[in-house]
Amino acid sequence: MTGPRLPSAPIVVATLATVLATVLVAAAVTGMAARSDPPPDPLAAAAGSSDLGERAAARDWLLEHEPGLAQAQAEWGHDFYFTRAIYSGSRGRWGGRGGSWATDFPKADRQFLFILHRLLTMLDLHEWENPVSLTDPELRRFPFLYMLEVGYMNLSEAEIEGLRGYLEAGGFLVVDDFWGEEAWYNFEYHMSHILPGRQIEPIPLDHPIFHQFYDIDEVKTVPSVNNAMRGRYEECWGPCPPTVRGIFDDRGELMVVINHNTDLGDAWEWSENPYYPIDRSTYAYELAINYIIYGLSH
Repeated sequence: MTGPRLPSAPIVVATLATVLATVLVAAAVTGMAARSDPPPDPLAAAAGSSDLGERAAARDWLLEHEPGLAQAQAEWGHDFYFTRAIYSGSRGRWGGRGGSWATDFPKADRQFLFILHRLLTMLDLHEWENPVSLTDPELRRFPFLYMLEVGYMNLSEAEIEGLRGYLEAGGFLVVDDFWGEEAWYNFEYHMSHILPGRQIEPIPLDHPIFHQFYDIDEVKTVPSVNNAMRGRYEECWGPCPPTVRGIFDDRGELMVVINHNTDLGDAWEWSENPYYPIDRSTYAYELAINYIIYGLSH
């Protein structure tokens, strides 16, 4: 399944490396509750005197009950959409929300966009979360795709073909928040069907993806908020080292970045919590910003 390559979005990188910690500290002090309000847009203007809180609640209901429809409200033409993959598979605890794809959703997405908007002011970003099904033809509009809890995914043939077509057309996938060998084997099995013949390889720390905006010199474990508050970072028994691995295309560019034994999404979601370790939330934002710049510029 092939198609036209996704358009790249070149980004001019400014020197903002010292800003992130300041923003996170401010967020921890003030909180991010305001981010739940809808951003200014033509829909807000058309609403006139309608209550913004009610509109936000209505959107949340839409995302919970019909997440695929929320994507249709996105405004085309922005440089960046934080797009989350909707896929089949469940840990058995998300009910009507749809499955394991919805872990940390939508708070993690909103808080990440809140920070991103303050850091990358040169980037024209869509300010709402953007969940899209792997089978949706509109997926190719979005060069960056986030997918998590893949140890529980159980993809249909249509989803496998949709993700394969997306990646072969130039899409960039970031995988996050799955732990241990069993989850890895399930992910590896699916990827062998999505991209047959392409190997999963370690990404060395001198690779450009670790130095696009911030210099990442160490791969760290990013814990869930509950584990962090108990002083435990790992979610699996025995040796559980964090790794960043990837799948490369024929030109040697990364198509897929795989964060195993770590949870970037929880760091985004709980970065305003004063009990969450700020060194890990800072790291999670830095790494994700590097991923976005690489994904949009390659």
